[in-house]
Amino acid sequence: MDISIALIGLAVGFLVGLTGVGGAALLTPILILIGIPPTLAVGTDLFYNSITKLFGTFQHWRQKTVNWKLVGYLAAGSIPGAAAAVGLLKLFEVFLHSQEHLIRTALGIMLVVVAASILVRQFVLKGAAENKWQKKTIEEKRWMTIGIGVVLGFVVGLTSIGSGSLFAIALIFLFRLSSSEVVGTDIAHAFFLVSVAGLLHAGLGNVNYGLAFNLLAGSIPGVLAGSGLSAKIPSRPLRAVMAALILISGIKLI
Repeated sequence: MDISIALIGLAVGFLVGLTGVGGAALLTPILILIGIPPTLAVGTDLFYNSITKLFGTFQHWRQKTVNWKLVGYLAAGSIPGAAAAVGLLKLFEVFLHSQEHLIRTALGIMLVVVAASILVRQFVLKGAAENKWQKKTIEEKRWMTIGIGVVLGFVVGLTSIGSGSLFAIALIFLFRLSSSEVVGTDIAHAFFLVSVAGLLHAGLGNVNYGLAFNLLAGSIPGVLAGSGLSAKIPSRPLRAVMAALILISGIKLI
């Protein structure tokens, strides 16, 4: 048991529970900044996320707040996309020996994108009028949904980031879902995506299981504590501050 790692998990879990901001955008850059190699940080974060998303998926399944048809279409694109990303990492290591540099640069870019997406979701999409895409049925948007899954799944497989924030933006903008359905569908899809991506990274030796379980030991009570305080503390300004911190982390990694 490494107390310092558990404390990092506690802090990240607390902020996730308090604000709802995706844990990967906070945890992965922290792991890299404390000296964990980028490949190991990404793979470990995916494994860690698969366990946390499992409990969330079970809870939303019980609450019937998961659109399983939408989960299926997203996963039909995102899982092959993540597999392609892991394959690309393997090729970069074999032929160019630059796997770590690729992940670090891609991670930095995606952190900037995620920071922007948090602000868009907070200040632009909230309360926005219904658009033409939302009026179409899921079947009419099937191939577009699969295509979005491919692109964002590739990003998640490469960086571990975006399984929550970027997919949530797509769900809000393109589909007519309640707030609870957005969260439930996003978490359920993310569980399948990060589980497969985590297994693929584990096959490359990119998962530190001891590190992951130390993080979980801290993050589980952290999420519970943050969730308990979320109704008492205004989360909007905190999300804006966290977006700024994520943006700074991204710039440092590029």
